[in-house]
Amino acid sequence: MPNYSLLIKSGNIIDGTGNPWFKKDIGIVGDKIVNIGIINNPAKETIDATGMVVSPGFIDLHNHSDMTILAFPNATNCIKQGITTVITGNCGMSMAPINSNFIDILKKYLSFLLVKDYDYKWDWNNLDEFYKKIENKGISINIIPLVGHGTIRLAVKGFDSSNASKEDINKMKILLEESIKDGVFGMSSGLIYPPGCYSNTKELIELGKILNKYGLIYTTHLRNEGYMLMEALEEAIKIGEEANIPVEVSHHKAVGKENWGKIKATLREMEIARNRGVEINCNVYPYTACSTTITSLLPIWVLEGSLKKMLERLKTKEIREIIKTEIINNTIRGENWIKAVGWNNIVINECKINREYEGKSLYEIFSKKSLDKKYDEFFDFIVKINANASIMVFAMNENDIKTIIKNPLSAIASDSWALENSIEGKPHPRAYGTFPRILGKYVREEKLLSLQDAIRKMTSLPALRIGLKKRGLIREGYYADIVIFDQNNIKDKATYNNPCQYPNGINYVIVNGQKALSKFKLTKVRSGKIIRKNSY
Repeated sequence: MPNYSLLIKSGNIIDGTGNPWFKKDIGIVGDKIVNIGIINNPAKETIDATGMVVSPGFIDLHNHSDMTILAFPNATNCIKQGITTVITGNCGMSMAPINSNFIDILKKYLSFLLVKDYDYKWDWNNLDEFYKKIENKGISINIIPLVGHGTIRLAVKGFDSSNASKEDINKMKILLEESIKDGVFGMSSGLIYPPGCYSNTKELIELGKILNKYGLIYTTHLRNEGYMLMEALEEAIKIGEEANIPVEVSHHKAVGKENWGKIKATLREMEIARNRGVEINCNVYPYTACSTTITSLLPIWVLEGSLKKMLERLKTKEIREIIKTEIINNTIRGENWIKAVGWNNIVINECKINREYEGKSLYEIFSKKSLDKKYDEFFDFIVKINANASIMVFAMNENDIKTIIKNPLSAIASDSWALENSIEGKPHPRAYGTFPRILGKYVREEKLLSLQDAIRKMTSLPALRIGLKKRGLIREGYYADIVIFDQNNIKDKATYNNPCQYPNGINYVIVNGQKALSKFKLTKVRSGKIIRKNSY
């Protein structure tokens, strides 16, 4: 046997399959696991994992780190919660392809996720060039790219809300095929955000046929997660069925008290679809609040064209009355967050123009105003801050979340992005605590899941869903992406009021055979890779 570059001794291995733990040693040479057994051969470095759980590195099936990784290449918040691989380009948003005629619109489209003070330079045109730029800088985690349908549509039509013509769809197909040649694992959609929300089902099915040609996945932020949740899910199932492609429902949930409980019906509908051959699954994060842009509170027609046009519309009394009527009567096209949850459950978590608003609900900001006046104050507020704020919406029910977490079809995902603890604002705590929260709260404390099943939902299941080879399991010949943690002490610490807190209990994180976290401390070793579908 070879001399090992790294040897992990005497750990309780939970291998990602869902099987119970077993006690063995793991021998690593370079970036691969080469031996699992009782090992007495010499090693350059040895980790004593006695009494600790050794599992595959966590694979975050829904992540947006492509937007922030250039600014935060160490991805500290990911590494410290055990994430070794992230799937990016979600919710229809990817950093390419770029049409130079629409680049300013693209920047606004992505602004909710971009690092405000970082100079991206925007010196790429396609995903291959973008990911080469990341590789040249070096990163601590593995990144798996998807291409965003919204970005593709924007490159063809800008923020034009009209139906895509046959010529438009053909142009989108060309951009999708070019992105596939760049190595993406599939395409995502974000059907509550312009311009994705301007698409119809036919457009998505036609693009899905290209995915079918290459055996790739379609992931979707449903068109509605509240009052029209079932109809939105049925659309996703139709796309999967008619294009004959696997479908992943992103961050599955039911928003608004009137919609709580619908989750049982949606999960049942997925099972029915699977029984007739539609490969559909979902992912979930373990929190009752979601995070989005403040413009998501408006009907989607208000956002058409550009930010400048939107702000002009909000200054017009007649248009304000139309928006107000649509929200109150629940005739809004898109999510009706205000109707679903109320002003008190919508909280500003980042507002660079005025940090004093951060952590305050819209009710608190406009607390001295009558209900009618609140709408005018709200429209004035958006204009005042130039629509540049993100929000948390406390919209979900804990029992619904537990139902999804426990369901065999669900994987765990954070819906977050690479960050450091020095950032301003109040990011969603899921960015710092998602995976430890599952292992501490829902496994150890509440016993909702067994430890081995929770790890399966974080490792082999997402790897299987996305089509990732040789990761997600502890196996000889697999890449050495490994997390070593103390199951008795693992716990998330991030809260809504104080989110930038790293979890307890994760001792080591190994990415491609090198330690990214050692004895709780970040090593800043950048051994992550851009994993391209067409390169292995």
